[in-house]
Amino acid sequence: MQNLSHIAFIMDGNRRWAKKKGLPLLEGHKQGARTLMEIAKAVKNLGVKYMTVYAFSTENWSRDKAEVDGLMGLLRQYINEDFKQLQENNARIIFIGERQMLADDIVAKMAEIEKESQNNDGITICVALSYGGRQEIAAAACGVARDVKDGKLALEDINAEIFEKYLYTAGIPSPDLMIRTSGEMRISNYLLWQLAYSEFYFSEKLWPDFSEEDLKTIIEEYNLRERRYGKL
Repeated sequence: MQNLSHIAFIMDGNRRWAKKKGLPLLEGHKQGARTLMEIAKAVKNLGVKYMTVYAFSTENWSRDKAEVDGLMGLLRQYINEDFKQLQENNARIIFIGERQMLADDIVAKMAEIEKESQNNDGITICVALSYGGRQEIAAAACGVARDVKDGKLALEDINAEIFEKYLYTAGIPSPDLMIRTSGEMRISNYLLWQLAYSEFYFSEKLWPDFSEEDLKTIIEEYNLRERRYGKL
């Protein structure tokens, strides 16, 4: 069996699911949140220690204002209810992304959840919120440059291992497996550094329809793959 300590998800298809059923777009996002809760439990029960989910990208800010406002309203609800439930089930919650773009009350609640769950050791769930992979790498490069300028880091000491410490995901192993739902076959500016040697699986299922059985089937296929990390 392959080592599987970290699964990353691109939870795609909420809007298409709602349109397909003739429902408001936000109903798709609500069902997608229910699916997230079920999959988080399944991942934990399978013994996987890390899970990262793409909840809201920096590009999503360009969507229709009414939809974005609705999503932010749902986010407030999820932070107070769903994420609280995960936390109470021994999950450590970490948020990665550009917090300055979010409302102050949301940012404050995120920090509170991170602090309260920091010692939980059941599973670590990274929520990519207002996140973009290119922006993360640019921010890390700025951090490295700042420390070199301030004399905290020598230019000749910079390597991939050092650089990783400046990423939002510092201290978290790179994903072994990345799953994207809805049939789209791209990574959409997600974890560009971290996915360098990950195995990819693209599911035709829309995220709200994705199930624990789908997850288990994907893991079975993952276990049949040979990971070489660029080696012979």
